[in-house]
Order: sequence, then C-alpha cells, then structure tokens
Amino acid sequence: MLHFTIGMDPNLFEIGGLVIAWHAIAILVGIVMAVSLIRREFIRKQLPLKNWDPIVYITVAGGIIGARLFFLMDRPIYHLHHPLGIFALQEGGLAVYGAVIGGFVTVVLLCLYYRLPTLKVIDAVAPGLILAQAFGRIGCLINGDAWGGPTSSFFSVTYTNSKALLPPELLGVRTYPYPIYDGIINLIILAIVWKLRKRGLPDGMAFALFAALYAATRFAISFMRQERVWFWDLQQAQVIAILMLISSLIGMALLWRRSMLAQAS
Repeated sequence: MLHFTIGMDPNLFEIGGLVIAWHAIAILVGIVMAVSLIRREFIRKQLPLKNWDPIVYITVAGGIIGARLFFLMDRPIYHLHHPLGIFALQEGGLAVYGAVIGGFVTVVLLCLYYRLPTLKVIDAVAPGLILAQAFGRIGCLINGDAWGGPTSSFFSVTYTNSKALLPPELLGVRTYPYPIYDGIINLIILAIVWKLRKRGLPDGMAFALFAALYAATRFAISFMRQERVWFWDLQQAQVIAILMLISSLIGMALLWRRSMLAQAS
C-alpha cells in the first residue's frame, strides 16, 4: 500500500495581502523550463529568434488567461456572486486545458502576425508545453486544488492542512493522487513526442500527437476526480477531452494526407 500524507501549508509566505503559493513557484519554474526547451527547438528547427521575447511573454500571458477562463467557465454561478474571486489566483484555479488552448491560439495568432511557419512553431512549442504541465502538477499536489475523489486503492494521498484547497469534507480522507497520475502521463507523452520529433513527421504532427494522447489519457484519469458533472455524467475536462481528441485525430489525418500528396507530386 503506497499512501502518503500532505500537511504542509500550500502558501510559501505572505507579505501584506500578497500570497506566494507553492503552486505559483511550480508554475514559474515550469514556464522557465518550458521556454528554455522551446528555444532549443526553435534553434534546431532553424526558426527565427528575431521576435523571441514578445512571442514568449505574450504566449505565457495567453496561456494564463486561457487557464483562468476555463476554470471560471466551470464555476459561473459562484463567480457571478463573488466577482472579486475571479482575480484570486492565490486560491488556485488554473485549468490545464485552458492553458493549452489559450497558449495554442496565442501562438497561432503570433505566427500570423510575425509571418512564421505555424505548423513548425507549434511542433517546437509542444515539448516545452508538456514539460510545463508536468512540473505544474507538483504545485497542484501540494495545494490540493486538483483533488481526486475518495479511494481505498493501494495508491492514495491524505491532506491534513486546513489551508489545502480541496473541499473541507475531504480533509483527512484518503483520495486519489490525481496530480501525480497526470504528471506521469505528461512525462510519458513528452518521452514519446521527444523520440518521434526527429523521425520526419509532417509539420504539425508532433503537436497533434501530443494533443490526442493527452486528451485520451486525461479523459480516462478524470474518472478519479470529484468534479461537477456537465452532462452525460461527464466532467468539463472529459467533454473538452472528447472534442480535443476528435480535432487532433482529424488534424493528424489531414496532415498525413497532405504529406502523402506532397510526396506523390
């Protein structure tokens, strides 16, 4: 039986009204690691670095905005009555899917603006994005904002600190260590994409493969979570996972067909 208890304060320190949480530190470190990896891929793919700084800053901002918007979409009634909570990032509330989609849309728009090859750029972004997701889950594990449901399985976690962000009724209860599962999945996907990125895949295929693999696995492990159901007994993450998987598979088919036609001609 692999069970552990997390009793640490999710906040590293507080100065006045400013709270610095472990989650924020994990996200910051993940972003730094991702930017370094993406820059390496830009160089490998011989993509121009002329506008690197604005691309990085704007993409990070787009990812954070997307992550927050997707979180708010799942709790519209609460934030309608608590509007100031919209800006309370120290209380958690950054949805991974929102970060992926927000960052993706931002990158595409920047590619159009700076006239960069979009498919090559999103392939260069994919490894760093996956790494950032995996590292960010460390913060989720510490503060409990991506909690799993109660379990008696061999692998579980119990939160004992009252400041943890999971529902109060789950304090002291053995739950699925969902962030660990999600982090491991991201690392496995990163290993697959990293291995295949030099195998002559059509441009855009690495990102589409990442999106398809993550959507499929995220759908499965979301059954461990205790989240509000949207419809058909599915959570927000699972509904988005289905849409992302379908879109990714269609994209992969179109990219492959385009590559075959180009080779034939």
